Amino acid sequence: MTKQVFIINGSGGVGKDTVCSAAAQSWKVQNISSITPILQVAKAAGWDGTKTPAARRFLSQLKADCTEFNDLPFRYCTEQLQIFAENDAELLFVHIREPEEIERFRQTAGVNCKTILVRRPTLEQARGQLGNRSDDGVAAYTYDAEFLNDGSLEELPAKVHDFLQALIKR
Repeated sequence: MTKQVFIINGSGGVGKDTVCSAAAQSWKVQNISSITPILQVAKAAGWDGTKTPAARRFLSQLKADCTEFNDLPFRYCTEQLQIFAENDAELLFVHIREPEEIERFRQTAGVNCKTILVRRPTLEQARGQLGNRSDDGVAAYTYDAEFLNDGSLEELPAKVHDFLQALIKR
């Protein structure tokens, strides 16, 4: 199998990591997020790890500041892309929220890169906006495919497998 990169996005709580875990039942998966190095900075600044609306705004702004200052999130993702190229994982999931950063990483990753928006309409409608650019702007990009996360956890691995298999073949 040719290695495949998926940039995965969706607002908070829609099940992006759950989709990645389901994929790991069929493929060797590496799962990373552009926010990972920012979380370390946030913890040093006193963030306790909970994702309240205020914390989400803080993380979103901190990521924007770190991107502007020294491009930390993008550098982290490209380092992880290199590790993926050298390891035995078959799929790389890269969680990126901001449309301009999605496109930038997509260009860097090359032809074996597809973009996925995970949606969970009942949750998204009931919850509404989360109050930050990163969560609330996920629909501002044209994705290769949209995954509707609306079934049971038992059905999810097969649904994810079929969805990704079809996307890989495109």
